[in-house]
Amino acid sequence: VQLQASGGGLVQAGGSLRLSCSASKRTSSNNGMGWFRQAPGKEREFVAAVSWNGGDTTYTDSVKGRFTISRDRSKNTVYLQMDSLKPEDTATYYCTVGRGSSISTRSASYNYWGQGTQVTVSS
Repeated sequence: VQLQASGGGLVQAGGSLRLSCSASKRTSSNNGMGWFRQAPGKEREFVAAVSWNGGDTTYTDSVKGRFTISRDRSKNTVYLQMDSLKPEDTATYYCTVGRGSSISTRSASYNYWGQGTQVTVSS
């Protein structure tokens, strides 16, 4: 499975961005998908995840109420709508496909990773 993420960029604090990630194979439609991020000098951290059918979602506390994850199984695509962005959201964002159908916050639960898209939020 190959993942292609897009939608990153430079935005002012309070602004919005929508990340997209397309998977190359239909097999991803039966798996949970997620977004992680990594800021310079920091470890990769979980951001959001969605179950195989989009019915379940989970978020890290720092983005709850501001970010929304969704997916379109027919397009093998997962989205991350990011609103009210803050400078601390600046990072490279990675999409990923899970090993199973449910959601997980653990990176070990995911086995395919995209190349990352840069999000920079200026103050």
